Amino acid sequence: MVLRPIGHVSTSDRTEVDDRFEWGEVAAVIRLDGAQFTPDAISGLEAFSHLEVVFHFDQVPVEKIETGHRHPRNNPALPLTGIFAQRGKNRPNRIGVSRCRLVKTDGLEIHVLGLDAVEGTPVVDIKPYLREFGPIGETRQPAWADDLMQGYY
Repeated sequence: MVLRPIGHVSTSDRTEVDDRFEWGEVAAVIRLDGAQFTPDAISGLEAFSHLEVVFHFDQVPVEKIETGHRHPRNNPALPLTGIFAQRGKNRPNRIGVSRCRLVKTDGLEIHVLGLDAVEGTPVVDIKPYLREFGPIGETRQPAWADDLMQGYY
């Protein structure tokens, strides 16, 4: 499988990877690759309020990838949890998925708020968020996840 970035994240607000950030009002621009796309690729996108962005955690060194369990955010006060039962960046394929607010589009630039990706992050895909793709029924998560996510957005 070969994935080619469709663009990159540009943000002066976040240049280093740090799990302690609050991301809700962080402004970013996704700059699409002009060699692959024209502005036609995002025509109609502004009709949506939110996006799902798939990106590559390229700043995670290969030797830091987790394949078993660990304490979320390496906090020993949290339970040992399998890498697929948390959203940590040290994933086997280093793929991140984030939902963010769409502010505007301008040519090949997509302006967003709340994208939890740092400066230069390669973007693999962008999709408009549709309510119908959200969870069906009530969701549940452990209390440690509630605590961990306080103040994240």
